[in-house]
Amino acid sequence: MSGVVVLIVRAIVSLMLYAFLGTALYIIWQDLQMQSELVKAAQVPLLTISPISDDISPMEYSVPEVIIGRDPLCNCAIPDETVSSRHARLSYHHNQWWLEDLNSTNGTFLNDDRVYTPTVVIAGDEIRCGQIVLKIIITAK
Repeated sequence: MSGVVVLIVRAIVSLMLYAFLGTALYIIWQDLQMQSELVKAAQVPLLTISPISDDISPMEYSVPEVIIGRDPLCNCAIPDETVSSRHARLSYHHNQWWLEDLNSTNGTFLNDDRVYTPTVVIAGDEIRCGQIVLKIIITAK
């Protein structure tokens, strides 16, 4: 009789252990789901690219990545022969806008300094792609 009691107690303890483990995993999964929703909800600040020349009107973007180039498929298409087809990339991560040259022919310049590696961009900065100068305006949502 005592062997049956020990077996039942062991089975109950095993079930309780599995229930505890299942509950812990469920709570961790719920927490990860909530964290991913918070990350998705983080809004990208409004980026306005305003060319210095009067030929091109200012463009506003609320996406995390903007490609600047001559190609009409680029987010920020600039019809100028001194601009490469895919000239530069502006991307938003780590709560900052970053500028990266995409191996353009004439180079990308941030405030008259050539960009070799991804560089942080702030409001008021000027980007030069070829002969086109673009002023950056960042507006928090």
